[in-house]
Amino acid sequence: MLREGALKDRVIVVTGGGTGLGRSMAEAFLELGASVCITSRKMEVLETTARELEEATGGKVLPVACDIRKYAEVEALVKAVHDRFGRCDGLVNNAAGNFISPTERLTSKAFEVIIDIVLMGTVNCTMAFGKHWIDAKERDKAVLNIVTTYAWTGSGYVVPSACAKAGVLALTRSLAVEWAKYGIRSNAIAPGPFPTKGAWSRLLPGELIERFDMAKKVPLGRMGEHHELADLVTYLMSPFAGYINGEVVTIDGGEWLQGAGQFNMLEAVEPGMWDAIEAMVRKVRGS
Repeated sequence: MLREGALKDRVIVVTGGGTGLGRSMAEAFLELGASVCITSRKMEVLETTARELEEATGGKVLPVACDIRKYAEVEALVKAVHDRFGRCDGLVNNAAGNFISPTERLTSKAFEVIIDIVLMGTVNCTMAFGKHWIDAKERDKAVLNIVTTYAWTGSGYVVPSACAKAGVLALTRSLAVEWAKYGIRSNAIAPGPFPTKGAWSRLLPGELIERFDMAKKVPLGRMGEHHELADLVTYLMSPFAGYINGEVVTIDGGEWLQGAGQFNMLEAVEPGMWDAIEAMVRKVRGS
Protein backbone atom coordinates (compact mmCIF):
# COMPACT_ATOMS: atom_id res chain seq x y z
CA MET A 1 0.00 0.00 0.00
CA LEU A 2 2.82 2.40 0.89
CA ARG A 3 5.96 3.09 -1.08
CA GLU A 4 9.21 1.34 -0.25
CA GLY A 5 10.95 2.92 2.73
CA ALA A 6 7.83 4.76 3.88
CA LEU A 7 8.64 3.96 7.53
CA LYS A 8 12.42 4.25 7.30
CA ASP A 9 14.14 5.25 10.57
CA ARG A 10 10.93 4.85 12.59
CA VAL A 11 10.70 2.56 15.61
CA ILE A 12 7.40 0.85 16.46
CA VAL A 13 6.45 -1.34 19.41
CA VAL A 14 3.87 -4.10 18.91
CA THR A 15 2.42 -5.79 22.00
CA GLY A 16 1.37 -9.37 21.41
CA GLY A 17 3.81 -9.22 18.52
CA GLY A 18 5.15 -12.76 18.64
CA THR A 19 2.23 -14.48 16.94
CA GLY A 20 -0.93 -13.95 14.91
CA LEU A 21 -1.96 -10.50 13.78
CA GLY A 22 0.74 -8.86 15.89
CA ARG A 23 3.41 -10.75 13.99
CA SER A 24 1.82 -9.84 10.65
CA MET A 25 1.78 -6.16 11.59
CA ALA A 26 5.38 -6.26 12.77
CA GLU A 27 6.46 -7.85 9.49
CA ALA A 28 4.67 -5.14 7.49
CA PHE A 29 6.42 -2.41 9.47
CA LEU A 30 9.79 -4.05 8.83
CA GLU A 31 9.14 -4.38 5.10
CA LEU A 32 8.58 -0.62 4.95
CA GLY A 33 11.88 0.15 6.68
CA ALA A 34 10.92 0.48 10.35
CA SER A 35 12.69 -1.15 13.27
CA VAL A 36 10.36 -3.08 15.56
CA CYS A 37 10.10 -4.21 19.15
CA ILE A 38 7.80 -7.18 19.71
CA THR A 39 6.67 -8.04 23.19
CA SER A 40 4.63 -10.67 25.02
CA ARG A 41 5.16 -12.90 28.04
CA LYS A 42 6.88 -15.79 26.22
CA MET A 43 10.49 -14.96 25.42
CA GLU A 44 11.11 -18.21 23.54
CA VAL A 45 8.31 -17.41 21.08
CA LEU A 46 9.51 -13.82 20.72
CA GLU A 47 13.09 -14.84 19.99
CA THR A 48 12.00 -17.31 17.32
CA THR A 49 9.72 -14.74 15.70
CA ALA A 50 12.41 -12.04 15.84
CA ARG A 51 14.92 -14.29 14.13
CA GLU A 52 12.47 -15.32 11.42
CA LEU A 53 11.33 -11.75 10.76
CA GLU A 54 14.88 -10.44 10.53
CA GLU A 55 15.78 -13.20 8.07
CA ALA A 56 12.68 -12.49 5.98
CA THR A 57 12.93 -8.69 5.88
CA GLY A 58 16.50 -7.73 6.73
CA GLY A 59 15.12 -5.40 9.41
CA LYS A 60 15.93 -5.05 13.10
CA VAL A 61 13.70 -6.70 15.70
CA LEU A 62 14.02 -6.39 19.46
CA PRO A 63 12.20 -9.10 21.44
CA VAL A 64 11.29 -8.09 25.00
CA ALA A 65 9.41 -10.30 27.45
CA CYS A 66 6.86 -8.17 29.27
CA ASP A 67 3.68 -8.76 31.23
CA ILE A 68 1.74 -5.64 30.27
CA ARG A 69 -0.49 -6.05 33.33
CA LYS A 70 2.50 -4.97 35.47
CA TYR A 71 3.43 -1.31 35.09
CA ALA A 72 7.01 -1.80 36.30
CA GLU A 73 7.62 -4.30 33.49
CA VAL A 74 6.17 -1.87 30.96
CA GLU A 75 8.51 0.86 32.20
CA ALA A 76 11.38 -1.61 31.69
CA LEU A 77 10.08 -2.19 28.16
CA VAL A 78 10.21 1.55 27.42
CA LYS A 79 13.81 1.65 28.66
CA ALA A 80 14.82 -1.42 26.63
CA VAL A 81 13.45 0.10 23.41
CA HIS A 82 15.26 3.39 23.94
CA ASP A 83 18.49 1.65 24.99
CA ARG A 84 18.45 -0.36 21.75
CA PHE A 85 17.11 2.13 19.21
CA GLY A 86 17.44 5.51 20.93
CA ARG A 87 13.83 6.39 20.20
CA CYS A 88 10.29 5.13 19.75
CA ASP A 89 7.82 6.59 17.28
CA GLY A 90 4.75 4.43 17.70
CA LEU A 91 2.93 1.93 19.88
CA VAL A 92 0.44 -0.69 18.69
CA ASN A 93 -1.61 -2.04 21.59
CA ASN A 94 -2.47 -5.42 20.12
CA ALA A 95 -2.14 -7.83 23.08
CA ALA A 96 -5.50 -9.24 24.14
CA GLY A 97 -7.29 -12.11 25.81
CA ASN A 98 -10.78 -13.49 25.27
CA PHE A 99 -12.95 -16.60 25.64
CA ILE A 100 -16.61 -17.50 25.12
CA SER A 101 -18.94 -18.26 28.01
CA PRO A 102 -22.47 -17.54 29.21
CA THR A 103 -21.96 -14.57 31.53
CA GLU A 104 -23.77 -16.21 34.46
CA ARG A 105 -21.10 -18.93 34.47
CA LEU A 106 -18.27 -16.44 34.97
CA THR A 107 -16.58 -15.51 38.22
CA SER A 108 -15.34 -12.01 39.01
CA LYS A 109 -11.84 -13.42 38.50
CA ALA A 110 -12.70 -14.20 34.87
CA PHE A 111 -13.66 -10.57 34.33
CA GLU A 112 -10.51 -9.42 36.11
CA VAL A 113 -8.22 -11.53 33.93
CA ILE A 114 -9.57 -10.14 30.64
CA ILE A 115 -9.89 -6.55 31.83
CA ASP A 116 -6.34 -6.62 33.22
CA ILE A 117 -4.90 -7.73 29.89
CA VAL A 118 -7.06 -5.82 27.45
CA LEU A 119 -7.86 -2.58 29.27
CA MET A 120 -5.20 -2.17 31.93
CA GLY A 121 -2.49 -3.58 29.67
CA THR A 122 -3.38 -0.96 27.05
CA VAL A 123 -3.52 1.75 29.71
CA ASN A 124 -0.14 0.74 31.14
CA CYS A 125 1.63 0.77 27.77
CA THR A 126 -0.03 3.98 26.61
CA MET A 127 0.79 5.76 29.87
CA ALA A 128 4.40 4.59 30.02
CA PHE A 129 5.27 5.52 26.44
CA GLY A 130 3.09 8.63 26.49
CA LYS A 131 4.69 10.00 29.64
CA HIS A 132 8.14 9.43 28.18
CA TRP A 133 7.25 11.30 24.99
CA ILE A 134 5.67 14.17 26.89
CA ASP A 135 8.55 14.51 29.38
CA ALA A 136 11.12 14.39 26.58
CA LYS A 137 9.06 16.83 24.47
CA GLU A 138 9.16 14.36 21.57
CA ARG A 139 6.45 14.91 18.97
CA ASP A 140 5.06 13.12 15.89
CA LYS A 141 4.14 9.98 17.83
CA ALA A 142 1.28 7.55 17.22
CA VAL A 143 -0.69 5.12 19.37
CA LEU A 144 -2.91 2.58 17.65
CA ASN A 145 -5.28 0.42 19.67
CA ILE A 146 -6.89 -2.77 18.41
CA VAL A 147 -10.55 -2.82 19.46
CA THR A 148 -13.60 -4.56 17.99
CA THR A 149 -17.01 -3.55 16.69
CA TYR A 150 -18.71 -4.91 19.79
CA ALA A 151 -16.86 -2.21 21.74
CA TRP A 152 -19.81 0.00 20.77
CA THR A 153 -22.58 -2.55 20.19
CA GLY A 154 -21.81 -4.95 23.02
CA SER A 155 -21.97 -8.72 22.54
CA GLY A 156 -23.27 -11.65 24.53
CA TYR A 157 -20.96 -14.50 25.51
CA VAL A 158 -17.83 -12.29 25.43
CA VAL A 159 -18.96 -9.72 27.99
CA PRO A 160 -15.59 -9.22 29.79
CA SER A 161 -13.95 -8.53 26.43
CA ALA A 162 -16.75 -6.19 25.38
CA CYS A 163 -16.39 -4.21 28.61
CA ALA A 164 -12.62 -3.99 28.25
CA LYS A 165 -12.66 -3.05 24.57
CA ALA A 166 -15.25 -0.34 25.27
CA GLY A 167 -12.81 1.09 27.79
CA VAL A 168 -10.00 1.02 25.24
CA LEU A 169 -12.24 2.82 22.76
CA ALA A 170 -12.96 5.54 25.34
CA LEU A 171 -9.24 5.82 26.08
CA THR A 172 -8.49 6.22 22.38
CA ARG A 173 -10.95 9.05 21.82
CA SER A 174 -10.18 10.79 25.10
CA LEU A 175 -6.41 10.94 24.58
CA ALA A 176 -6.87 11.95 20.95
CA VAL A 177 -8.13 15.26 22.33
CA GLU A 178 -6.01 15.59 25.45
CA TRP A 179 -2.63 14.54 24.05
CA ALA A 180 -2.86 16.07 20.57
CA LYS A 181 -1.17 19.20 21.94
CA TYR A 182 1.89 17.04 22.66
CA GLY A 183 2.05 15.77 19.08
CA ILE A 184 0.63 12.34 19.95
CA ARG A 185 -2.08 10.88 17.68
CA SER A 186 -4.41 8.24 19.09
CA ASN A 187 -6.44 5.99 16.80
CA ALA A 188 -7.96 2.52 16.75
CA ILE A 189 -9.03 -0.14 14.31
CA ALA A 190 -11.88 -2.60 14.77
CA PRO A 191 -11.09 -5.81 12.88
CA GLY A 192 -13.71 -8.35 11.90
CA PRO A 193 -12.87 -12.04 11.46
CA PHE A 194 -9.16 -12.42 10.72
CA PRO A 195 -8.38 -16.04 11.64
CA THR A 196 -5.36 -16.73 13.82
CA LYS A 197 -4.47 -20.15 15.15
CA GLY A 198 -4.33 -19.35 18.87
CA ALA A 199 -7.22 -16.91 19.27
CA TRP A 200 -9.69 -18.78 17.10
CA SER A 201 -9.04 -22.13 18.74
CA ARG A 202 -10.03 -20.53 22.06
CA LEU A 203 -13.06 -18.64 20.76
CA LEU A 204 -14.45 -21.45 18.60
CA PRO A 205 -12.94 -24.69 19.93
CA GLY A 206 -13.49 -28.12 18.45
CA GLU A 207 -16.47 -28.47 16.13
CA LEU A 208 -17.75 -24.94 16.85
CA ILE A 209 -15.46 -23.47 14.20
CA GLU A 210 -17.27 -25.61 11.60
CA ARG A 211 -20.78 -25.12 12.99
CA PHE A 212 -20.44 -21.33 13.14
CA ASP A 213 -18.89 -20.30 9.84
CA MET A 214 -17.93 -16.66 10.47
CA ALA A 215 -17.61 -15.98 6.74
CA LYS A 216 -21.39 -16.39 6.40
CA LYS A 217 -21.86 -13.31 8.61
CA VAL A 218 -19.77 -11.14 6.30
CA PRO A 219 -21.46 -9.48 3.29
CA LEU A 220 -18.27 -9.97 1.28
CA GLY A 221 -18.58 -13.69 1.99
CA ARG A 222 -15.07 -14.31 3.26
CA MET A 223 -12.65 -13.84 6.14
CA GLY A 224 -10.12 -11.05 6.22
CA GLU A 225 -6.54 -11.63 5.12
CA HIS A 226 -3.68 -10.53 7.32
CA HIS A 227 -2.08 -8.34 4.67
CA GLU A 228 -5.31 -6.33 4.41
CA LEU A 229 -5.15 -5.50 8.09
CA ALA A 230 -1.41 -4.78 7.85
CA ASP A 231 -2.02 -2.31 5.00
CA LEU A 232 -4.42 -0.31 7.16
CA VAL A 233 -2.19 -0.43 10.25
CA THR A 234 0.95 0.70 8.42
CA TYR A 235 -0.93 3.63 6.91
CA LEU A 236 -2.37 4.79 10.24
CA MET A 237 1.06 4.56 11.88
CA SER A 238 2.78 6.43 9.07
CA PRO A 239 3.30 10.19 8.61
CA PHE A 240 0.83 10.00 5.70
CA ALA A 241 -1.95 9.68 8.29
CA GLY A 242 -0.72 12.70 10.23
CA TYR A 243 -4.14 14.40 10.30
CA ILE A 244 -6.09 11.31 11.40
CA ASN A 245 -6.63 11.52 15.14
CA GLY A 246 -9.33 10.00 17.36
CA GLU A 247 -10.68 7.82 14.57
CA VAL A 248 -11.79 4.19 14.79
CA VAL A 249 -11.59 2.42 11.45
CA THR A 250 -13.67 -0.73 10.99
CA ILE A 251 -12.21 -3.40 8.72
CA ASP A 252 -14.67 -6.30 8.73
CA GLY A 253 -16.12 -6.69 5.23
CA GLY A 254 -19.37 -5.16 6.46
CA GLU A 255 -19.97 -7.76 9.17
CA TRP A 256 -21.22 -5.48 11.93
CA LEU A 257 -23.55 -3.59 9.61
CA GLN A 258 -25.16 -6.81 8.45
CA GLY A 259 -25.95 -7.64 12.05
CA ALA A 260 -27.16 -4.11 12.78
CA GLY A 261 -29.89 -3.73 10.15
CA GLN A 262 -33.34 -4.68 11.43
CA PHE A 263 -34.30 -6.60 8.29
CA ASN A 264 -30.91 -7.91 7.22
CA MET A 265 -32.12 -11.42 8.04
CA LEU A 266 -34.00 -11.27 4.73
CA GLU A 267 -30.66 -12.08 3.11
CA ALA A 268 -31.67 -15.68 3.80
CA VAL A 269 -34.70 -15.45 1.48
CA GLU A 270 -34.19 -17.46 -1.69
CA PRO A 271 -34.30 -15.31 -4.87
CA GLY A 272 -37.23 -17.29 -6.24
CA MET A 273 -39.36 -16.51 -3.21
CA TRP A 274 -39.45 -12.77 -3.80
CA ASP A 275 -42.18 -13.00 -6.46
CA ALA A 276 -44.44 -14.76 -3.97
CA ILE A 277 -43.55 -12.28 -1.22
CA GLU A 278 -44.28 -9.33 -3.51
CA ALA A 279 -47.67 -10.84 -4.37
CA MET A 280 -48.49 -11.20 -0.68
CA VAL A 281 -47.45 -7.59 -0.02
CA ARG A 282 -49.63 -6.33 -2.87
CA LYS A 283 -52.58 -8.33 -1.54
CA VAL A 284 -52.16 -6.77 1.93
CA ARG A 285 -51.85 -3.25 0.47
CA GLY A 286 -55.02 -3.74 -1.57
CA SER A 287 -57.11 -4.97 1.34
